[in-house]
Amino acid sequence: MRIRIVDAFTDRPFSGNPAGVLLLDSGGFPDDRWLQQVAAEVNLSETAFAHPLTGDADAGWALRWFTPTTEVGLCGHATLATAHVLRTTGAAHGPVAFRTRAGVLAAEANGDGTITLDFPAAPLTPVTPPDGLADALGAAPLTVLDTGPDCGDLLLEVADEATVRALAPDFAALARLSERGVIATASAADPAAGYDFVSRGFFPAVGIDEDPVTGSAHTALGPFWSERLGRTGLTGFQASARGGLVGVRLDGDRVLLTGSAVTVLDGELHAVP
Repeated sequence: MRIRIVDAFTDRPFSGNPAGVLLLDSGGFPDDRWLQQVAAEVNLSETAFAHPLTGDADAGWALRWFTPTTEVGLCGHATLATAHVLRTTGAAHGPVAFRTRAGVLAAEANGDGTITLDFPAAPLTPVTPPDGLADALGAAPLTVLDTGPDCGDLLLEVADEATVRALAPDFAALARLSERGVIATASAADPAAGYDFVSRGFFPAVGIDEDPVTGSAHTALGPFWSERLGRTGLTGFQASARGGLVGVRLDGDRVLLTGSAVTVLDGELHAVP
């Protein structure tokens, strides 16, 4: 069984966000325990498992995502990585639709080699900051928003880009304060930087202290910054150690996420189910 590691939201190896990708046969998903064991062995923020569907009028592939410790309901970078593998291996041609826990998600390759994902926009609801949030994060948030059931994150606006970049959270404390994770964001300090806003994503509750580039977080960051900046087309930079750019465009209740991907490992998984 082929297993690949793909760096997503980047056009060069060893940056962006790496994801494991396994394309399975059409017999369906193996046992959940095996899927979780593979994801734990790969030990990346997410490993994606996909198999072709027959008889589904809306989607050609089924797709699931696992962190090293649990299954998640929505993942952007591993979806981008899966679409990249389908395109580069010839397993699929043209637009691809995935049946997922978050509904049907579409991916389409662009002429410049990038891939655009069609995801639901996260519903943003202002909430009272949980007790201890500022201490756990290491900065006082200006705004705290819940991102809805698909993501299960808290979106926090902080003072400025320098604050985002300097964050050194208490991960054990942060894990107790949200269902999935915490996203910290601020507007870009330099209008000429090539991005409109900056973010970092912390997900210790699901086994990931800091995610390098979080596509699903941009389903919340896109609507948030679109309203603030008065534009539907934006670019976000996730300021992790690896870093990555995410193109964001609002389209009604959908968010279109665009990025590049590159395969860095293509090998054989011997521990098959």
